Amino acid sequence: MSELSEMKCTACRGDEPTLTDAEIAQMHPQVPGWQVVQREGIKRLERVFRFRNFAQALAFTNRVGEQAEAEGHHPALLTEWGRVTVTWWTHKIGGLHQNDFIMAARTDELSEGRT
Repeated sequence: MSELSEMKCTACRGDEPTLTDAEIAQMHPQVPGWQVVQREGIKRLERVFRFRNFAQALAFTNRVGEQAEAEGHHPALLTEWGRVTVTWWTHKIGGLHQNDFIMAARTDELSEGRT
């Protein structure tokens, strides 16, 4: 279990700054399977998870959704046959927040069947 996955998400206000490049570089090694991507000028964390079939991909999508709902922090989820693309970013601030790294770590644990 990673240190990040044990942390709780904090309420994010719209006036909070996004993480700096240095802060992202410090946290990123804790979620090594994730890429920092930029779309529409917004940095995001993204990872593709692979499964043997659609049913497994859908079950994973539902587990991620349940955890997201419990934390009040929601990703973009693209569910396809044999794969799920999960993208975390904080809509309210238009970029990355510590919460995104926490949820990425928890998503990793869901994929490993730990939770």
